Amino acid sequence: MTDREYLGLTVPFMLSTMTQPLMGAVNTAVMGQLPDPKYIAAVSLGAILFNNLYWLFGFLRVSTTGYAAQAFGAAD
Repeated sequence: MTDREYLGLTVPFMLSTMTQPLMGAVNTAVMGQLPDPKYIAAVSLGAILFNNLYWLFGFLRVSTTGYAAQAFGAAD
């Protein structure tokens, strides 16, 4: 496996992992422009719940990646 092939497999995984927490930060920044603090509180709670669910089911993402890597290594 060349470096280019390796990066082709890993870069999408890294990008998807990085964008998930950024979503909550961007939503909070956008809602921070509204006059009532209830909007920030609602988005913050939603972001916290979504982050917790995302990481709670993270084992599925990691195990799927492991099986995909094994299948790729076996040329299957």
